[in-house]
Amino acid sequence: MMKKLILILAAGLFLQSCVRENTSTEDLMEMAPENAKLISSGDFMKGPYGNNIGGKAEIYEKDGVYTLAFDKDFSVSNGPDLYVYLSTEQQPNNFISLGKLKSVNGGQVYTFATKPDLDTYKYAVVHCQQYNHLFSYALLQKK
Repeated sequence: MMKKLILILAAGLFLQSCVRENTSTEDLMEMAPENAKLISSGDFMKGPYGNNIGGKAEIYEKDGVYTLAFDKDFSVSNGPDLYVYLSTEQQPNNFISLGKLKSVNGGQVYTFATKPDLDTYKYAVVHCQQYNHLFSYALLQKK
């Protein structure tokens, strides 16, 4: 009985490991560059470890520079090691990392180093890198 209790407690701690709050909650109010062309967009959906999901992911192009923008309604659960990826699938196994998630709320923009292949990389993903937990994803569809 004691072994079962220890296993249950250990499993609970593991599942809660990516729920700690240490990503900013500030609304940065960032927006896509003015007069940028909307290339693709999608609504954020709940992943296995995400809650309070909302908003859109949008890819824009202006003067050959591509950006991924989360709209003002973006929200996701908080976590300790959240990253933004452009991925070939919901679970990021093959992806382009855009760095740490700036905030769990509101508008924010991430710039690509080079033009992304949007026929291959179709998902914007918020993922806990440390524990390999998917928080949210958006299937990007061309406009």
